[in-house]
Amino acid sequence: MNPRIPHVGVGVIIIREGFVLLGRRIGSLGAETWALPGGHLEFGESIEDCAVREVLEETGLALEAIAQGPYSNNFFPAEEKHYVTLFITARCPTGKPLVLEPDKCSTWQWFRWSELPQPLFPPLASLVRSGYVPHDAP
Repeated sequence: MNPRIPHVGVGVIIIREGFVLLGRRIGSLGAETWALPGGHLEFGESIEDCAVREVLEETGLALEAIAQGPYSNNFFPAEEKHYVTLFITARCPTGKPLVLEPDKCSTWQWFRWSELPQPLFPPLASLVRSGYVPHDAP
């Protein structure tokens, strides 16, 4: 990827019984931070399709009740990268999240939005700082 061009990421806020799913990033941008599942929007792909694909690739979970959410705009000066992250909210009533990309994520865990772990991946940290709270996620 050309570092001088902003890239589009998709972050998926999966809500289950008042909890959201976060993964501990490893081996990539934002290593050792907690992040939502998600990834790069591919050419010609809808944001919703990207969310479904990324969550399935990373966790094996199937999404329901997918809806568009807010966005964040983040610069990563040390890496010379710029990302606009489009957030999607979704439900996933069943299934255990699996670590299907162990080179990118070490674990998946459920957290209350009001008790998120630290440090957060910068796009998620920006979203939290904005005051956004997903519906049904205390």
